[in-house]
Amino acid sequence: LIGRLMFELPEEMGLIAIAVRQTQGKGRGGNVWLSPVGCALSTLHIAIPLHSNLGQRIPFIQHLVSLAVVESVRSIPGYEDIDLRVKWPNDIYYSDLMKLGGVLVNSTLIETTFHILIGFGFNVNNSNPTICINDLIIKFNKEEGTKLKALTADCLIARTVTVLERLIDVFQEKGPNGVLPRYYKYWIHSGKQVRLHNEEGPIAWIVGIDDYGFLQVHEEGKGVESVHPDGNSFDMLRNLIVPK
Repeated sequence: LIGRLMFELPEEMGLIAIAVRQTQGKGRGGNVWLSPVGCALSTLHIAIPLHSNLGQRIPFIQHLVSLAVVESVRSIPGYEDIDLRVKWPNDIYYSDLMKLGGVLVNSTLIETTFHILIGFGFNVNNSNPTICINDLIIKFNKEEGTKLKALTADCLIARTVTVLERLIDVFQEKGPNGVLPRYYKYWIHSGKQVRLHNEEGPIAWIVGIDDYGFLQVHEEGKGVESVHPDGNSFDMLRNLIVPK
């Protein structure tokens, strides 16, 4: 429905679809997601000019959305230390332990405008099958003696879209360097090791993200290179390949 509507509306008009329960959600590589009540589930349409900072770096959108989800919680006074983080390229994590959300971006270029459909979903109030944001808040309250209130999916969807809008504005004005310090503040990869090419391949250390949203790694004796997933691995960081 939203895919059909997005070409009919004026560019300045926002469009979002929100679901309470999802039975045929799509993930990377054709994965199907079943999402119970208690998740924040939505598809957002945005238009990005091709000849803009973000239009020239479309892969960055998934990073901005992941950051917006994390900041939707951690920008609330009192909630700054809830251990919600981003995992490259498109996951939301509890610490570096457990996934509780993800982002999927589809783009269509019509003349000089990218029409972007952003699907994002994250666990807010459903403890099973993994963990949710309100579980993290309960855990934090017990450990710190605080009385932070539980959050709702509606509130966090609204906050995510608001934060995303601001992040896009900053990116369009300042480029990647305008948002990367905020992204690195919450990401789980600093100094972590990965293997290149295959599970017996050379070891490299994660450095950061390049100007186009690809991962940068440092392989001993070879300097810093940009890499991307091999496309076959369930774990996106398992086997990384160097583009030719």
